[in-house]
Amino acid sequence: MLLKLAKGAFEGNKVRNYGIRAAIKTKDVRQEAQQLLIECKRPEFNLYGNSPGDAHLKFGILPLASSGWLHKKSKGDWFHIKATIDEKSGHHEMQDVEEFFRNSEAIVHKSLIDNLQTELEINQLTEIQRQAWHEIYNSNHVLIAAETGCGKTLTYLLPILQKTLERKQCEAGERKLNSPLALIISPGRELTEQIGSVAHRLCKTLNINVKTLLGGNTKQLLVNPEFGEVDVLVASVGALSKLVTTGIYRTKHVRHVVLDEADTLLDDSFSNKLAHLLKKFPFHRNHTRDDLVVGTQLVFASATMPTNIHEQLQQVIDIETIQKVVSANLHKLMAHVEQRFLRVNKSDRVGHLLAIVKKELAHRRPVIIFSNKTPTCDYVDIFLNNSGVKSLNLNGDMLRKIRAGRFEQFQNGVCDVLSTTDVGSRGLDTTRARHVINYDFPLHVSDYIHRCGRIGRVGCWEKCLVTNLVSSRREIDVVQRIEYAARTGGLLSDVNANIKSIINKKIIEDMKQADVALQVDEAF
Repeated sequence: MLLKLAKGAFEGNKVRNYGIRAAIKTKDVRQEAQQLLIECKRPEFNLYGNSPGDAHLKFGILPLASSGWLHKKSKGDWFHIKATIDEKSGHHEMQDVEEFFRNSEAIVHKSLIDNLQTELEINQLTEIQRQAWHEIYNSNHVLIAAETGCGKTLTYLLPILQKTLERKQCEAGERKLNSPLALIISPGRELTEQIGSVAHRLCKTLNINVKTLLGGNTKQLLVNPEFGEVDVLVASVGALSKLVTTGIYRTKHVRHVVLDEADTLLDDSFSNKLAHLLKKFPFHRNHTRDDLVVGTQLVFASATMPTNIHEQLQQVIDIETIQKVVSANLHKLMAHVEQRFLRVNKSDRVGHLLAIVKKELAHRRPVIIFSNKTPTCDYVDIFLNNSGVKSLNLNGDMLRKIRAGRFEQFQNGVCDVLSTTDVGSRGLDTTRARHVINYDFPLHVSDYIHRCGRIGRVGCWEKCLVTNLVSSRREIDVVQRIEYAARTGGLLSDVNANIKSIINKKIIEDMKQADVALQVDEAF
């Protein structure tokens, strides 16, 4: 009898165990059939396509693969945010250039379209380019807020160049030398050169004179200024401010002002200089299509915006008159680029970096490596070159003569590895790059967005990758916010592009806490 009971219990356990194994196997098959959204070293943190993502849960409640990364035993842990759509789908629906202008009844010079197609080899317009055309062409103040790599430069250049052509044809009197009709302002030299190059190629065979003005030799230009017929002036903010203040460039006839990478220009680092410059322009208070009305149009373009934009601009413009053209993907992770996060010791980063770079170069995939500070950027460049990997160094502390042409060498294929700081993360059209490596993980979400945006851009249809080496407590805090956004499918939080303001507030907060602690100590 006991033997029968034991045998029955054994058979029952076999059935139950078989049922459990079958259930697990069924779950595994079901998950395999779904799309893997987040792959983790610890499979229990994997996220699959049909998972709800727990979007209703607040940050700090949702289980994250990176939640235990503050512990020293977490070294070697990793998770990957998978690409969920292909590269072409990453830029939404594209529309044929000629079809758009024909169907929208937009007025555009044939040579401008020809130059777009032949000089820039662009035959299709992105969603943001189509959305913003009429707003900009109709002389409204416009905020273009869209993800990196979607073609914001052409978004404002095409309608403004068309308006400039029309205005030149209707000019009643002659403008003086150095009196542009359109002014495009950027925060850095490389971006200024890039915008100027695009504008020059678009204006080939057109009666539009484009001038590019870079910083670094402003003193020479003040002593020995250049004068000529200028219709479109592309300039870095520092050089422009000095040359306008001294009267070398006149602002009387400017009808279009563009702030490219507006988040950086409106950062506290530039804001005082920029506000002083913007006060020189008569920004019209109402929407107007009447070219006889004297007024200047203001256009902003950026992938992230400061939270205090209203405070910055209310001194020079009526905020209510700004028309917003905003992408559906603004402040979202790029769904067409895989992003890998690896928890490592600081001392182990160089080993990981060298292995990754050598692997990519073996497959002829150009790499951009980001560091938070110039000394680290220099160190990475020296280390790679000493390890037999040819690398170029680019940072904001370099002398103009040394810095000149570095980015072009990377773009032209002279070198496939670029070591840079965030000076290389804003607006540069790095269509050659296939892999971004954050040797130093950025301490601000806005910097992460801009760095990732150097790859997976319009015109780059190959698979791209971001690799993040994560070490410090402050880095882990940003990683957790990114992972949370990936799991919930929501927006990235705390995307404040005013970095200097954030730093100053943090310093003040730390000082207040230290003062309170000191008062408590004195009380005892």
